[in-house]
Amino acid sequence: MGVNGKYSIGILLTFVLLAAAMLYSFPIITLITGIRGITADSFFISRIIIWIVLIIIFLYNMIIEKGPFLLKKETSYSTLFYGKAVLSLYFICIIGGAVLNAIILFFVPEKISDKLLNLVPVFKNNYFLIMVTCLTAAIVEEFLMRGYIQPRIEKIYNNPTLGIIISAVLFGILHSTYGTIGQVLGPFFIGIVFALFYKRYSNIKILIICHFMIDFISLMALNFIDIKHLSVF
Repeated sequence: MGVNGKYSIGILLTFVLLAAAMLYSFPIITLITGIRGITADSFFISRIIIWIVLIIIFLYNMIIEKGPFLLKKETSYSTLFYGKAVLSLYFICIIGGAVLNAIILFFVPEKISDKLLNLVPVFKNNYFLIMVTCLTAAIVEEFLMRGYIQPRIEKIYNNPTLGIIISAVLFGILHSTYGTIGQVLGPFFIGIVFALFYKRYSNIKILIICHFMIDFISLMALNFIDIKHLSVF
């Protein structure tokens, strides 16, 4: 099998495993542990499952692809650049996402995601779970979506634009488990922004920090925001 074939299987494996982890982790956890519904314990276990997906793809890369996991060599920058880049990305994603969400709500009035409603009491004052959740999303999703999938699609088709668009589309689809249009298009928008940045600056660490920051501030806000305003997420 050629290199492109191995990359194609790796991309498919990554998406299928992530989708399965997000769609079926809670039923499997219930089957094995007897924990029903979304609780702090079941949510923590589901994050462990997502880490296992990352480990599997690392092993696939090491054993089958036998090459570097990150095809794009990491570029080093100054501390000042890190700060400016993280803040710029954060505000672009937050402001752009808010505008996009407002447009969606104007044309397609949506109810608040049932899954999000179920998560409110789970994260309420549970700062350990918030940290675990944010670190998991930031590290696993950035390594797999931007670090792994994006450059491999670019290599297969010799087309950077396809790498950016397809990785962002997959990123959006993976968030469809929340059950709303906004929870697909919002991550798609963030996926485009992050993919463009990664293509231009080749630094996964900045994306991890910014991704963590977006999720952490959002989840911390669940401790203070009135439930009727959850649609902003």
